[in-house]
Amino acid sequence: MAERAEKKCKDSLVIKTSRVFPLDTNNHNTLFGGKLMSYIDDVASISAAMHSRCEVVTASTDSVDFLIPIRQSDSVSLKSYVSSVGRSSMEVFVKVIAEDLRTGERKLAATSFLTFVALDQQGKPVEVPKVIPESDEEMMLFNTASQRIKVRKERREHSEAFANVVLL
Repeated sequence: MAERAEKKCKDSLVIKTSRVFPLDTNNHNTLFGGKLMSYIDDVASISAAMHSRCEVVTASTDSVDFLIPIRQSDSVSLKSYVSSVGRSSMEVFVKVIAEDLRTGERKLAATSFLTFVALDQQGKPVEVPKVIPESDEEMMLFNTASQRIKVRKERREHSEAFANVVLL
């Protein structure tokens, strides 16, 4: 059997920067959480597609941890890349940086982990390349992925059990 291809984390790096406009904000004049979640899924899906060079579907969003509010005077920058892979699944890490456009102060505003599955042209899961971490951040995420995978699996089992008793 042929050796599985390998790609570096940075090969799937996606960066998206946007201004925060009044229509993007809530009654606190901060970025709507749902708007940020949409941005997160968007950049993460691109990272997964770049890594696999296949169609991808979101399998789960582990969490979106909102650390600080993103104000209307800020820009919001999202950086995503594939941090770990299974056979056909890819864990994508997204970090969100808010930058005060007046002062230049930058702060980590949110983090998120999402899982995507690569699909072939018939919509069936397909094997993805291994991922090679290089930076300290990439190594830390890669080395702690097994813990997140375990929690993800337990949460999925709980959701499936719950779905069996929830009335439609």
